[in-house]
Amino acid sequence: MDDELRERIEREAEKHALLNAVKHDSDADVGAIMGPLMGENPDFRQHGGEIPGLIGPVVAEVNRLSAGEKRERLEELAPEELAEMEAEEEADDSLLPDLPNAEDYDEVRMRAAPNPNGPWHLGHARMPAVIGTYKEMYDGSFIVRFDDTDPETKRPDLTAYDAILDDIDYLGFEPDDVIRASDRVETYYDYARELIEMGGAYTCSCSGEAFSNLKNDGKPCPHRDKDSETTREEFEDMVAGEYSSGEMVLRVKTDIEHKNPALRDWVAFRMIDTPHPREEAADYRAWPMLDFQSGVDDHLTGVTHIIRGIDLQDSAKRQQFVYDYFGWDYPEVVHWGHVQVDAYDVKMSTSSIKELIDAGEVEGWDDPRVPTIKSLRRRGIRGQAIVDAMVGLGTSTSNVDLSMSTVYANNRDLVDDETDRYFLVRDGEEFAVEGGPDSAHPPLHPSFEERGTRDIPVGDSVRLESGDVPAEGERVWLKGFGAVRREGDSLVATGDDLDVVREGDVAVIHWVPTDGVSVRMRTMDGDVTGVAEPDFGDVPEDELVQFERVGFVRVDDRGDDETVVYFAHK
Repeated sequence: MDDELRERIEREAEKHALLNAVKHDSDADVGAIMGPLMGENPDFRQHGGEIPGLIGPVVAEVNRLSAGEKRERLEELAPEELAEMEAEEEADDSLLPDLPNAEDYDEVRMRAAPNPNGPWHLGHARMPAVIGTYKEMYDGSFIVRFDDTDPETKRPDLTAYDAILDDIDYLGFEPDDVIRASDRVETYYDYARELIEMGGAYTCSCSGEAFSNLKNDGKPCPHRDKDSETTREEFEDMVAGEYSSGEMVLRVKTDIEHKNPALRDWVAFRMIDTPHPREEAADYRAWPMLDFQSGVDDHLTGVTHIIRGIDLQDSAKRQQFVYDYFGWDYPEVVHWGHVQVDAYDVKMSTSSIKELIDAGEVEGWDDPRVPTIKSLRRRGIRGQAIVDAMVGLGTSTSNVDLSMSTVYANNRDLVDDETDRYFLVRDGEEFAVEGGPDSAHPPLHPSFEERGTRDIPVGDSVRLESGDVPAEGERVWLKGFGAVRREGDSLVATGDDLDVVREGDVAVIHWVPTDGVSVRMRTMDGDVTGVAEPDFGDVPEDELVQFERVGFVRVDDRGDDETVVYFAHK
């Protein structure tokens, strides 16, 4: 490497170190700037092995500057990139659009309304992320209402109530109120009775097919004009469980000739024979449909703004008929498109994931192969990383794609500074080491020397990953140890200094003593086994670390024979 290239690398490294430090209001990190540095300067890649050693002192110099000095130096070196970064940060502060007519309300009140038929998949995180963020923006209220009034087709899972609340807590939010719709059935009955007295509802015993034909032809049901007293009596028989499933329903009287057939005299209550799994609700047989239940609850809990999928536009139109009967003002509505998540082979569907678990194809809701919030949590992903990614999608009515790389980048920013470094060799070959020190002492974190170093004894032999094994006579630099040359089944210390790395002649690789810590790393692609350096054995469970050149992992279980870790991301 000539002096001109060396100076250019150092100059570019200083710029990227300053960008990294100013953006995150912290010290810069060699690992964090390597990607942008190489991406912007592809001709540097052929010198990748020596660049970390070359730019380390540059980063150290940047970190000695005060925050104000860093910004001044960056403005001098790269004023346009500083301005662009600050503009992006300003935009990030207002990623969500203002809520419609928020100024017309004393308090903004929003609700997430999960169906507790299982733990949440990743797509479910969008609603609490956005509502929680709006709550903070407007100093409003966040209600969680479990819409659990379908004990048959979307049967509640008794463990899901607490699991969902746990997920919301993990995402960083605390609901102001938690409601279970199955506790409120008597309230829905009372409003149904009022609606019947107004002449706004009638009981109907038509078969589903018969009513559908009438509805599609714009013709009224023969039961539509029955007197309210008969309707009331038949509704009370529904409440008493006198009818079987499909035998009787209560319909909201709308406009039988409405241009949208889906809005014509829709069902408000139906009979369900299957008991609710909650003991408190097991005796009910007449259950409200979601549009009736949700509409009543939104009014009674003072919800001012509703976010729902673009495919649910008819819900607001159905509920408007009920609101008109009672003289209520309908909440503001924001519709958005669906979110799709890449990187998974498993469908993002609660029922589909449950089928895989029941079939034994995955081990549970926190299996690393499934797109659930529990899975990401077990892998060591911070809830804030998910929230930031979801909020970044905004509230567009178009379907949006969430790249997991965005979640990983957010998480890397959150955890990089606090995660200590260790070596893990996933496969590879064993070599005796001749000469050199008895042990190596690389830093626990390259940017925080005050944390100290690890002690990696060389022992009788070391393991290298297969892709790092040098050819006969070739030299490599064992991180923390020094340069060695392969001679048969041995690695012989050469005594070369770091200049051989800086000059690009020697690749820098990681290694472990063969008697290190046995590790099973659980990943989205299956389990990977390997050996970690001895000091890794002291890391407590639930701690996040970075295996150098491998990625971030969360320590899950310390067994007698091996340690299980969950891979987060590179």
